[in-house]
Amino acid sequence: MSRTEQRTRPPRREPEQVWTPRTKLGTLVATEKITSMKEIYENGYRIQEAGIIKKLLPGIKTEVIDVGIVQKQTTNGEYTRFKALVAAGDENGWLGIGQGKSKQMRIAIEKATNQAYLNVSPVKLGCGSWECRCEQPHSVPFKIRGRGGSVTVEVIPGPRGLGLVAGGNIRNLLKLAGLKDAWTKSTGSTNTMTSTSRAVLDCLRQTFSQG
Repeated sequence: MSRTEQRTRPPRREPEQVWTPRTKLGTLVATEKITSMKEIYENGYRIQEAGIIKKLLPGIKTEVIDVGIVQKQTTNGEYTRFKALVAAGDENGWLGIGQGKSKQMRIAIEKATNQAYLNVSPVKLGCGSWECRCEQPHSVPFKIRGRGGSVTVEVIPGPRGLGLVAGGNIRNLLKLAGLKDAWTKSTGSTNTMTSTSRAVLDCLRQTFSQG
């Protein structure tokens, strides 16, 4: 095979593994005795398998938010591991964030992705903008504020057509959650994505705790 053919050859995709339930909840979902995430949260079930999320939210997407290196000095020398931060959302009211660490970057991302699925929680969408009042789920129902570490994030309802007025990473998280129009304010070390992502998730959870 020539070098040109190698360059134009599409990337190889690994076959997706078939999900085999390992918990009672997983079995209920696999046999379609539970058919929605709403049923799970209304009954207070604990999700322990990523396959449950993938089946009930088939349109869920994942995005790597941040990657880095963790170095630790030990008696045997320097110990290096990779860390990853991944967000998962269906752009329609569900968002989760997870972290993972490993000696290999790929495995760290896989761990973070699995954790993000398990951490998926509901976000109440609405139209809380006094300029709009369209009653469509394109923003948040009211102003909300969340905190993660030293970072504070505030999301303010915006009218339809405004878009997401936010920094790149915060905008991506809000988009994954399903928001289309909103203003945001943030304070603290927003370059620290672990704290920033926690602040965003805490902020969006307020849509239920305050609503």
